Amino acid sequence: MSLLITASLLFAAQSAPSTSQPNVLFLFADDQRADTVAAYGNEHIETPTLDALAATGFNFRNNYCMGATQGAVCIASRAMLMSGHSLYRAEGPLQQYRNLPQVFHDAGYDTFATGKWHNGAESFSAIFEDGENVFFGGMCDHTKVVTRDVTEDGGLTEPRQLEGFSSEIFADTAIEFLREREPGDAPFFLYVAFTAPHDPRMPPDAWRDHYYAHRPPLPANYMPQHPFHNGWMRGRDEQLAPWPRTKEVISDQLAEYYGMISHLDAQVGRILAALEESGAAENTLVVYTADHGLALGSHGLLGKQSLYEHSMKSPLIVVGPGVPHGESDALTYLFDLYPTLCAAARIEPPEGIDGLDLTPILSGSADAVREQLFTSFEDKMRALRDGRWKLIRYPLLHHTQLFDLESDPHELVDLAAEAEQSERVARMLADMARWQARCEDPHPLTAKQKQPMEYDPSEWKRKPDPWQPQWIREKYFGE
Repeated sequence: MSLLITASLLFAAQSAPSTSQPNVLFLFADDQRADTVAAYGNEHIETPTLDALAATGFNFRNNYCMGATQGAVCIASRAMLMSGHSLYRAEGPLQQYRNLPQVFHDAGYDTFATGKWHNGAESFSAIFEDGENVFFGGMCDHTKVVTRDVTEDGGLTEPRQLEGFSSEIFADTAIEFLREREPGDAPFFLYVAFTAPHDPRMPPDAWRDHYYAHRPPLPANYMPQHPFHNGWMRGRDEQLAPWPRTKEVISDQLAEYYGMISHLDAQVGRILAALEESGAAENTLVVYTADHGLALGSHGLLGKQSLYEHSMKSPLIVVGPGVPHGESDALTYLFDLYPTLCAAARIEPPEGIDGLDLTPILSGSADAVREQLFTSFEDKMRALRDGRWKLIRYPLLHHTQLFDLESDPHELVDLAAEAEQSERVARMLADMARWQARCEDPHPLTAKQKQPMEYDPSEWKRKPDPWQPQWIREKYFGE
């Protein structure tokens, strides 16, 4: 059932840097929590490919999405990654920026993409030189993927529905690209953006049956429902299961989610095997990450529209020439990869980007590139983390949470009202306001009109989600 990959197949991460510019293979998952990698201590999931990458490369254990100004967090996350800008400076059409693939193309790279693009067809055509089987959208039935290709004149083919599973289709396209490379070709920037493990959580039957038989435990911070109305309790993602969240439903959805990840892991393994066969592995920088995490029962939530650790954090593994094996707890953003990859390829990044080069951490010359990290969601939530401590502010509720992540990594014990923490809360709120000014966040930390925290979901109605296959609509919506 598992695709086993040896460390030798993944090449030696501590090899000396090549004299030529490295290729870049960017592997991008969709909605993958940071704790869903077996190598990181999760003994209930099978991820042999990611485990081999983690054992060979460098692991950033506190990697965050900065948040979103709308419910589709993935749009904002991908815009920040591509532009190198922070949340409030990465809005509007992406083509207005010098995006990461464009900078690599201008430096002589062949740029190619396959998989999910959630930032508009016009921006894709402006940003990537070439691409095949590109899915323009947020989600779909994974067995009914509609894709388009880049034409010779830079346009796009008409949409077509493909047969097969999304992760396999995108892996096949990446493998074909690698196999068609010839000696003497320009270095490449290959972007593979999977739609897994985003819902519909519909893994192939073998993986679904496997995790139904070997169920992962419920999250340590599982709750039947969130303790207060956070402003997004009826969003689209939150309607994928009834209220309250029963243990049985969350157990099934976790099993399906884990199945999606293990199947994705196998497809990543196939791509890495093709990279090795191509002869380009020793001079290729491999990045594995995801746009953000997911709640899936944690704190009584299902989606990623919150600022808890489970929703904003994702794995980040970097493997390649000159990259040591190691691990860091430094606070990083996904968009830090922009200047970091530029540095690895010896390309000058554009002036004015907000991402910070992580090379000092990789080289061991620095332990961190920032002391604090700020996250944001709509006008509803703001958070600040300084390492051990994390403060979440709900402006519309006039409510604050404070968590000691050292003793309470699952964010279960709110210390904000404790008298001995009053100075810390005041200091972190002041720091948060400074972050807002720096990031051009226009929203106040205290709204003029306070909204109620109490809520009763017993009367809420749910409509079957149109993106789900029939068996999921029957199982979770009673259709």
